[in-house]
Amino acid sequence: MAHDCDVIVVGAGIIGCAVARELARAGMRPCILEAREAGAGATQASAGMLVPYIEAPDDGGLHTLAVRSFQLYDEFISELRSEGADVEYRRCGTLQVAADGAAATALAAQAAWIRSQGLEARWLTRAEAAAIEPAARAPEGALLVPAHGYVRAGQLTSALLESAKQHGAEFFPHQHVQQITHDGSRVSVTAGEMTYRASTIVIAAGSWSGLMINDGPAVSPVRGQLVRLRWHARPIERVLWSGHCYIVPWLDGTLLVGATMEEVGFDERATVDGVASLLDAARALLPDAADATFVEARAGLRPSTPNGLPIIGRAPDHPSVIYATGHYRNGVLLAPITAKMVGELIQRFPDSR
Repeated sequence: MAHDCDVIVVGAGIIGCAVARELARAGMRPCILEAREAGAGATQASAGMLVPYIEAPDDGGLHTLAVRSFQLYDEFISELRSEGADVEYRRCGTLQVAADGAAATALAAQAAWIRSQGLEARWLTRAEAAAIEPAARAPEGALLVPAHGYVRAGQLTSALLESAKQHGAEFFPHQHVQQITHDGSRVSVTAGEMTYRASTIVIAAGSWSGLMINDGPAVSPVRGQLVRLRWHARPIERVLWSGHCYIVPWLDGTLLVGATMEEVGFDERATVDGVASLLDAARALLPDAADATFVEARAGLRPSTPNGLPIIGRAPDHPSVIYATGHYRNGVLLAPITAKMVGELIQRFPDSR
């Protein structure tokens, strides 16, 4: 059986769903193919942090891209909410603690640099940090960035997929891509007994993107494990960050603690060692975490690239193929800008062949 559409999007994680929504809102008919359910890969193990001045703290391509995407987020979420989506999105700020004098010196300098970029940032003494987050240990002070925040990645992915469908996209879960062929003007994707045909394909398959076609991009998996705890002490108001973990406070009273970085190939297991390391780091940052209830552990494979930058653009030898992958730890943060870039690429240069 064959199914025709305007654009095939392979992958229904945060990136694939954001891209499909952008294309559908522009009047195209995308087909979204996913080997599992939407958001079941790296997205489901993401804490959804929006922290460009921590994850991309240096002048450079990634920082520029991250800040541009961060600036799009308020409107991005507002549009989804106007369509009826319920997405937990908070600009609650980040508190990045210093464990020793060297870290304190580095974070104080980082605060000055962030202010030079036009964003509020404050270096807090140990007493000042304890005054706003008394449960957290900040032996040598902390860096406060009030504009940072988080979004619940699973909720956002579901909202993006639903919005894409409302605007005409079609979603096909449990479609394992077996073959992609292209003749320069059309692309065909074989998945089981179905063949999907379009003029363009967007490969947003995360760590699997490099395996989709011959001479695919250099994308490799890095496992990230995350645990969720039910917190019983005084509420945590901000995203907390130490040298060994980050902690994201959800409004339901649970905390996400992440995340490991493990080069273990395509092994998606949550492991005893990984969970134990996160729990140890959580207790070091929040001593009362020893009394928290363990809820669950998750693991996902982040798509990394050799230079640390995402791959967004047409395949050099196959102009009907567009990549939107390699976002590593920043898929949620970079979703709005990635969708915008891919949408503009297809709309402005539909015949770049």
